[in-house]
Amino acid sequence: MATPDVRPVGDLPNEMGKTAPRELQRAGIDSLAKVSEHSEKELLTIHGVGPKSIRILRAALADRGLALRDG
Repeated sequence: MATPDVRPVGDLPNEMGKTAPRELQRAGIDSLAKVSEHSEKELLTIHGVGPKSIRILRAALADRGLALRDG
């Protein structure tokens, strides 16, 4: 029996793939609420988090009435 593809981490969007959520979790960011505590610049320093991940995160945050921190 195949192991299910377990992702994402917490409530992070499935569209992010595997690497970005895993690396965000390693950085202690395992929810959209925690994502909103960081700026785009900070998130982009995390391995696997690039412009596509930022676009996906921004949309998911907006759906919840949240946003990335300024800076």
